[in-house]
Amino acid sequence: MNLPNKLTLLRILMVPLMALVWLFPYSQFNINIGYFTIGQVTLSYLNIIVLAIFVIASVTDFFDGYLARKHNLVTTFGKFADPIADKLLVDMTLIILCYKHMIPVVCCIVMILRDLIVDGCRMIAAQKGVVISAGILGKLKTVFQMVTIVVVLLNNLPFELYYIPADELLIWFTTFISVAGGYSYFMQVKDYIFESM
Repeated sequence: MNLPNKLTLLRILMVPLMALVWLFPYSQFNINIGYFTIGQVTLSYLNIIVLAIFVIASVTDFFDGYLARKHNLVTTFGKFADPIADKLLVDMTLIILCYKHMIPVVCCIVMILRDLIVDGCRMIAAQKGVVISAGILGKLKTVFQMVTIVVVLLNNLPFELYYIPADELLIWFTTFISVAGGYSYFMQVKDYIFESM
């Protein structure tokens, strides 16, 4: 197995690790997770640990693709596993943030449904021999999801110090970009979807 594929597998393994760290019942085992305060914002060390795992996993996403292209190590497994690893990482994080009441339920549901619909559109296109590349909205969606997750995990720091609700603005804007990108994908394959109706 080459290095890019190992990085992809590492990213997949970091998803359940992040969930375990975030959801572990620390109080039942008398484990006290500390916190610190910056201005009026209290931030748990647990948030920092989860953020570190998320950032490391996100960095592997960049390097596995970069190394695969640079050293001509693109494999069928990589093409299959890389997008799955990406969606597992982001969607699991969104679900946990939703479970912890840190983001609105509707945003989490809409973004996950969007990914399912886009995957369906890609499958239909692939059956017709059509390749749909990631558009600008899809790339923006990914970037804004990453930034939003980081800001939410940081309890809106540093924006909270200036009373700017950046976390709320980002999650709704990201949801909007996600829907717009999903609509763009759908419009590219709608003729194939409805051709036999």
